[in-house]
Amino acid sequence: MSLANFKLIALAVAIAISLVAGAPRASAAETRVAVVAGGCFWCVEADFEKLDGVKRVVSGYTGGTVKNPTYKQVSRGGTGHYEAVQIFYNPDRIAYADLLHAFMRSIDPLDAGGQFCDRGDSYRTAIFVSTPKEKAEAQKAVAESRSILGKKIATRILEAGPFYEAEDYHQDYYKGRNIVLTRAGPKRQSTAYEFYRDACRRDERVRELWGDAAPFAGS
Repeated sequence: MSLANFKLIALAVAIAISLVAGAPRASAAETRVAVVAGGCFWCVEADFEKLDGVKRVVSGYTGGTVKNPTYKQVSRGGTGHYEAVQIFYNPDRIAYADLLHAFMRSIDPLDAGGQFCDRGDSYRTAIFVSTPKEKAEAQKAVAESRSILGKKIATRILEAGPFYEAEDYHQDYYKGRNIVLTRAGPKRQSTAYEFYRDACRRDERVRELWGDAAPFAGS
């Protein structure tokens, strides 16, 4: 092989390698965010962080008019905000429709005045949608729940707006190790969470409604 031919072949190989290296690569699905309100955000966060495909869940406030609200403001009422969560998930591993399916079966969608022992507007249930596709999936989930339960569904479908993260001490509350004061005396935060959840009869009511279809009750 002549030196000239060798150089041409080497150049062709180099160009081919360059093209392959520069070609766009198939990347993993981008993380997406679902926003729902299901009563106490501690419980919703604890539930959805169990699901395969969910990367993390953030507690916060949305749906109202007050900027950067505090927990005291929201729980007192008048801000229009819901206690809600952002669910960061991988759509290659779990579909938005599956998240909504689990969500509707983790709440009491018949209750228009709050959830379980938590009463008031900030504890109502809602699905916050950002796209026409999300809205269609939410409408389907609500319609399916109405068909199964045979009653009017109180869970609202609302346009997503600003989401304000709750105070640090609310994040991953169910895992906390700090000592907090409860009605039953001082308890570790994680224990206090379980005490609260049991006292609120959350899982008991969800099982009454959904039976074995309840994905988180008692888990």
